[in-house]
Amino acid sequence: MTAMASTTILFGILLTLLGVVGYALTLTSMTALIPALFGLLLVILGFLARSESIRKHAMHAAAAVALVGCIGALIPLLRTPSGLRPTIAVFSQIAMVVLTAVFVALCVRSFRAARRRRSA
Repeated sequence: MTAMASTTILFGILLTLLGVVGYALTLTSMTALIPALFGLLLVILGFLARSESIRKHAMHAAAAVALVGCIGALIPLLRTPSGLRPTIAVFSQIAMVVLTAVFVALCVRSFRAARRRRSA
């Protein structure tokens, strides 16, 4: 599961970069930093997951944070036609949905594998 801790940190860094670059390109909206907030949370949880004693809890929290981020970025995309919004915002939301959805899928796969290992 230490591989998932590193994966969590990687996805956290990618989300943080997405938020910072999105903000740097717009310089008008603080909401562009939302992916960075989720990214920082994932980085922190990834480092916590390196500790054997709290790994399970940290990884479940990371999966929950990513799921909330995915749903939170997906809902505005589904509500508003993309032609009515700036393209940087649309790209950022789509990138956040993809990154968080992939991360959640990796977490679920890892959790299932861990359960199978415990059962065996």
